[in-house]
Amino acid sequence: MDSKEKCQPETDRIAVTPEGVLRVPDKPIVSFIEGDGIGPDIWAAAKGVLDAAISFAYGDRRRITWLEVLAGEKAYREAGEWLPERTLQAIKNHVVAIKGPLTTPVGEGIRSVNVALRQRLDLYACVRPIRYIRGVPSPVRHPERVNMVVFRENTEDVYAGIEWEAQSSEAEAVIAFLKDQMGVRVANDSAIGVKPMSRRASRRLVARAIQYALDHDLPSVTLVHKGNIMKYTEGAFMKWGYELAREMFGDHIVVESDGGLEPDGKAPPGKVVIKDRIADMMFQQVLLRPEAYHVIATPNLNGDYLSDALAAQVGGLGMAPGANFADNCALFEATHGTAPRYAGQDKANPISLILSGVMMLEYLGWMEAASAIEHAIQKSISDALVTYDLARQMPGSQEVRCSEFAEAVIERLTWPGHAGT
Repeated sequence: MDSKEKCQPETDRIAVTPEGVLRVPDKPIVSFIEGDGIGPDIWAAAKGVLDAAISFAYGDRRRITWLEVLAGEKAYREAGEWLPERTLQAIKNHVVAIKGPLTTPVGEGIRSVNVALRQRLDLYACVRPIRYIRGVPSPVRHPERVNMVVFRENTEDVYAGIEWEAQSSEAEAVIAFLKDQMGVRVANDSAIGVKPMSRRASRRLVARAIQYALDHDLPSVTLVHKGNIMKYTEGAFMKWGYELAREMFGDHIVVESDGGLEPDGKAPPGKVVIKDRIADMMFQQVLLRPEAYHVIATPNLNGDYLSDALAAQVGGLGMAPGANFADNCALFEATHGTAPRYAGQDKANPISLILSGVMMLEYLGWMEAASAIEHAIQKSISDALVTYDLARQMPGSQEVRCSEFAEAVIERLTWPGHAGT
């Protein structure tokens, strides 16, 4: 669903053709989940910025009709379910959705609302672009060198939720099976988890990452794995990734281990280097040589760790947007948690959700509005108007509330390069 086609259908619903073309009307319906904890605060801020930017860029010609759907605590209060079926159906029907952070139920209900959304909607690609916004405090010396997009497989690995409590009848049965049928001894008091990783899921994730690199003229895709230890799961992810790259993109790639690179280590013009790195070594690489990496494709757990670590290099999760893609729908989201201690205080940083909204606008093909928001956020930070989390690290800055930051961004909406900006 990466290719897009502008059109004027009679309905206001976004649609996907059988060929995977995204059809976007000028006034589409988009589902939203405001989220738990600080969710309502940051959603109100993000919605205001998105609406203002669309109006700024297109006048009355375009607008979004927002449709609220329920998940998390609000759904449980109002419907008695953490993730109602009608929410899933609404996201499928309207193709594009955006959400704030959601609480994970403790001791009851489903394991994770976020994971359930991804699995039930087959949102197999978690995509997190991570780059530095000038002026944001960072713990590293050169955060401006970080400019990567992480493609994290979203449906398998240990996040599949296949596990049993220690000394439960299920765990004891698995332990007995491993001993009797496989000749593998596991301590009797062990909890047991299963780590499924399939060829199909691995290949489609890598395909999406390589296509992104080609579409955006990026030099490399790196497969990140722990295949030196988990040879038949993470090692297979690497093997299947290379297999897919050669089969589907053979004329457009160069495999690092095959040679054929330019003397400076780069691919010939118009081609993408495919390489792989062991996960623990990659954590060093993104600190020491971040400029050498552009698109990262990785299994679920590695991607969770790595995307959060990269976000820390550019100022924290509050600065990092995210999205989850299936072949027939997309869900954009804040990447941080619910921060319940700040709920309802109009204090939280809304940048992650606003930038996720920017990703959504780009997905719709509304590039002008997306660019205007990015420029306005940079200007607000350059003017030292920031929420408390950044203000406490920026001497001389002016601390503003969540809603006030949104207002500052709206006031600074203009075209990049405009005189006086």
